[in-house]
Amino acid sequence: MTDKINLAEYVDLMAAVVGLPLNPEHRSGVIANFEQIQTIAQLVMDFPLPETVEAAPVFEP
Repeated sequence: MTDKINLAEYVDLMAAVVGLPLNPEHRSGVIANFEQIQTIAQLVMDFPLPETVEAAPVFEP
């Protein structure tokens, strides 16, 4: 996730893909939420993991 995507374009495209009508007065709030999601996801993606860490094949709480 090193490249920032155009979130306004992404929101518009994904709304169209899933057939979700997006009220123009709500659009800026949806984009703002995706900006926050992108910021949080970047923290997770930037967290260094040692090479010895293996992905768990099954999640068990």
